[in-house]
Amino acid sequence: MSLEEARHKKRNKIKRRFYYRTAVLLLLVGAVIFALVANLNQEKEIYRAGDPAPDFELAQINPHNELESIRLSELQGKGVMLNFWGTFCPPCEAEMPFMESLYPEYKDDIEIVAVNLDNSEVVIDRFIEKHGLTFPVVHDKNNDVLDLYKVKPLPSTFFINADGEIVEKVEGALTLEKLEEYFKKIQP
Repeated sequence: MSLEEARHKKRNKIKRRFYYRTAVLLLLVGAVIFALVANLNQEKEIYRAGDPAPDFELAQINPHNELESIRLSELQGKGVMLNFWGTFCPPCEAEMPFMESLYPEYKDDIEIVAVNLDNSEVVIDRFIEKHGLTFPVVHDKNNDVLDLYKVKPLPSTFFINADGEIVEKVEGALTLEKLEEYFKKIQP
């Protein structure tokens, strides 16, 4: 191999490396631009304390309640604890006994609406029976209400006053003490 051939090979190798690095760099820049644009184009409306709670209607699946469906706007005049949960979520399961223990005491003034996000009603029914839940449990089969409220972690809870206004949003499981504290805030 002559010196000229070696130089030619080296130049070709440098060119290939340059093209490869340029392609990788362009892909990375493209990914960053895509992420930024996607983030900017997301719906920005997230409901916070002071906002009116968006209305929805979902079918109830808890056999201990006579209503076939729950419409949030029909609960005006009562405080509402709107809880998003799933049977697959250990923190969700941990707070259910607290909700059930307070429900008989507050049910005249406050309605608990537990929005379940599981795929199967059979699983939800077993969970309801296992924990003896008597408050309304509704099924958000298509995650429409989850998307409406922009819920991220589970459990997430919205405390809504008697006028239909969000008083507090809590992400994560609640203790009995915290739950009762929020109930007192929304009790009419």
